[in-house]
Amino acid sequence: MSIRGKAYVAGIAEHPVRKATDLSIMQIVSDLVTWALDDAGLEPEMVDGFFCDSEMPGLGVLSAAEYLGLNNLVHMDNTDPGGSAYPMHVSHAAQAIATGKCKVAVAVLAGRPRAAGKGADPVPDFGIPELAFEHPYSSMVLNQYAMVAMRHMHEFGLTSEQLAWVKVAASHHAQHNEHAMLRDLVTVEDVVNSPMISDPLHRLDCCVVSDGGGAVVVVAPEIAKTLKRPPVVVRGAGEAVKHLDGGRVDLTYSAARKSGQVAFEEAGVTPADIKYASIYDSFTITVVQQLEDLGFCEPGKGGAFVADGNLIAGVGKLPVNTDGGGLCSNHPNNRGGMTKVLEAVRQLRGEAHPKVQVPNCDLAVAQAMGGWLGSRHASGTLILERE
Repeated sequence: MSIRGKAYVAGIAEHPVRKATDLSIMQIVSDLVTWALDDAGLEPEMVDGFFCDSEMPGLGVLSAAEYLGLNNLVHMDNTDPGGSAYPMHVSHAAQAIATGKCKVAVAVLAGRPRAAGKGADPVPDFGIPELAFEHPYSSMVLNQYAMVAMRHMHEFGLTSEQLAWVKVAASHHAQHNEHAMLRDLVTVEDVVNSPMISDPLHRLDCCVVSDGGGAVVVVAPEIAKTLKRPPVVVRGAGEAVKHLDGGRVDLTYSAARKSGQVAFEEAGVTPADIKYASIYDSFTITVVQQLEDLGFCEPGKGGAFVADGNLIAGVGKLPVNTDGGGLCSNHPNNRGGMTKVLEAVRQLRGEAHPKVQVPNCDLAVAQAMGGWLGSRHASGTLILERE
């Protein structure tokens, strides 16, 4: 069964906090769910589906349901492939609604690593058997992405200056976002002259570490028709995984190649139809890789695609991350997939900041990665449309 046209995004919320010194995770969750339901014009007692990641405190969905006073849940999901979880949550909510399992679903992300003093930790050991063979080589999140960037430079001639344009575009958008952590404009020279963190990635090639989170309300069509918010329909979705495959790994593409293909096929559109793209930006290379894999440019041409301001709203060929993205605005709980959905919905509603709003934006993609681009990771792709 296709989910095309079977569910709508009715409400969204993003927490403005970037360092939650005086808020618990559950308080952030409560704020987000309350605000998202208010945005949709719905009451808490109508919520019968709940989606979250595995980092929800306590007993996950059970603890959240009790804290929020949600008494009518009949469908629950805590799918958690890292930062890619949140487009998947919207997809899974649409699937549940299409099959009659629920009618009003809420998906939420919240965290406070910055207040807790956590940063870019080494790759955690989740009991993955292969990690025992990788830890002696000091595998970290950062150097895995740097390895992918270096491979692109070797194979395709990608340059540090081209990567820098991703950050430059993010800064042009973040200057208009009052909640963005980094609002100053930066140049290509600023990026390539910032301290080298893991060759070839500089400090300004890396995302921020922030607290906060977001929430999305997904509803059945008959409910969406009764609401006053601009209708945003779920048109297609895809998800995929990619791993080291026993050493048979090609670092020049990601799982987005498959998830994007599935999403575009279900939506019945092509990359050329997309007016706006939310692209996961944990690092500048992450954006370049996904733009290639989603079909916005040919493999190996991502560097040229992002150069010269082509991702800047009102300037380039494809506006990307008009809220400033994870590179400048917010990367809540080290998971940027939720904010990608939120800004895509804002663009489709015509509610992005006027300086970055894409004219006649009727079709958008929200794309997120989870895990580690240089090894095992997952990709979630979501195609949304304004009706």
